[in-house]
Amino acid sequence: MTPGCLRCRSVVLGLAIVLLAVASNASGQATHALPLDTVADAPLTGRTTRWDYASLDRVRHRLFLAHLGDGVVTAFDTRAQRVVADIPGVSSVHGVLAIPQLDRVYASATGTDEVVAIDATSLKILARVPTGDYPDGMAYAPGARKLYVSNEHGGSDTVIDVRSYRRIATIPLGGEVGNTQYDPVSGHVFANVQTRRMLAEIDPATDKVVARIPLPGAEGNHGLYIDAPARLAFIACEDNGRLLVLDLRNRHVIASFPVGEGPDVLAFDPGPGWLYVASESGELALFEVKGRTVRALGQGILGPNAHVVAVDPATHRAYFPLKDWKGKPVLRITEPASAAPRK
Repeated sequence: MTPGCLRCRSVVLGLAIVLLAVASNASGQATHALPLDTVADAPLTGRTTRWDYASLDRVRHRLFLAHLGDGVVTAFDTRAQRVVADIPGVSSVHGVLAIPQLDRVYASATGTDEVVAIDATSLKILARVPTGDYPDGMAYAPGARKLYVSNEHGGSDTVIDVRSYRRIATIPLGGEVGNTQYDPVSGHVFANVQTRRMLAEIDPATDKVVARIPLPGAEGNHGLYIDAPARLAFIACEDNGRLLVLDLRNRHVIASFPVGEGPDVLAFDPGPGWLYVASESGELALFEVKGRTVRALGQGILGPNAHVVAVDPATHRAYFPLKDWKGKPVLRITEPASAAPRK
C-alpha cells in the first residue's frame, strides 16, 4: 500500500475513534456523578483573588500554589493540611513547578516577565531569570538540566540552565503558547501552540523544534499532560471545551471528549489511572485511562472557578484551590469515593 493510502487509512481510523468517543459521551457516560468524596476545605491565606497552577513536592509533603491575584507562592503542608508559608514578590504568578531532586521550586512571574527560583527547604528566593512576554507553564528536562518556560504572548519557550540560573535560548514557536510538558520516554519537550492548533516537539539537545504535530478539532489547545508509558498526550482545549487524546506513536488525534467550559489544568493519578480535567467553569471531568483505553467516569461541579488541580499518587487525594468559598479562599481536598478503586 502507498504511503498516501496508509495516511488516509490512519485518518479514517482516528475519525472513527473520535466519533465513538463522542457517541459514548452522548449516551450519558460523562454526566455520571463524580466518584469523589470531599475530605476537607482547608483554609488558605490571602485575599479572595485568583489562584493558578499547583505543584506537589512529594518528598517534603508540600503543595506549592500560585496565588496569582496576591503575587505570592503559597506552601501548603499536605499532612498537617495547613499553610506553612507565603513567598511574596512573585508578581502575577501563573506557573509553579516543584523539582524535588534539585531542592527547588520555580514560579513564573507574569507581571515582571521572569522566572523566580525558590529554595524548597528555606522557602527563600534564590534568583530571578528574565523570560519572554507572559511566562506561564514550565517543564523540566532532567538530562539536559534545563527548564522550559511557555511565553504565552511572546510565542516562544524560554530555556533556562538550572545550574547557572541563566537564560540560554529562546525558541520561537509561531503562536501563543499554552502549557509545556516533558516526555521522559522520548526525552523531548512538548508545547501547545494554542493559536495554531498544533503541538511543538522540542529536542533539549539542540533546543530546536523537531516536529509540529497538527491537532484537528482543537480550539485554544492550552492544557497538556503526557502519559509517557501509554504514549498518549492529553490536550485540553479551552475555546471549545474538548479533551483531545493524541497518540504519540503515530502523531494522530485518536479521541475527543466534551469537558467543562474553559478546561485548564490536567492531573493524573497512575494508581487507579484517573485523569482529572479542571475547568474555569468549576466543572471537573474525570476519566479512567487503562493502557491506551480512555473512558469518561464522571463530570460535575467541583467548586467555583475550580480550574486548577494537583493529585498525590501516594494518597490518591486531589487538591483544588478555590478563590472564594463562603467569602474565603480554601483548598478543597478530595479522594476517591469509598466504592471507587484506589490502587
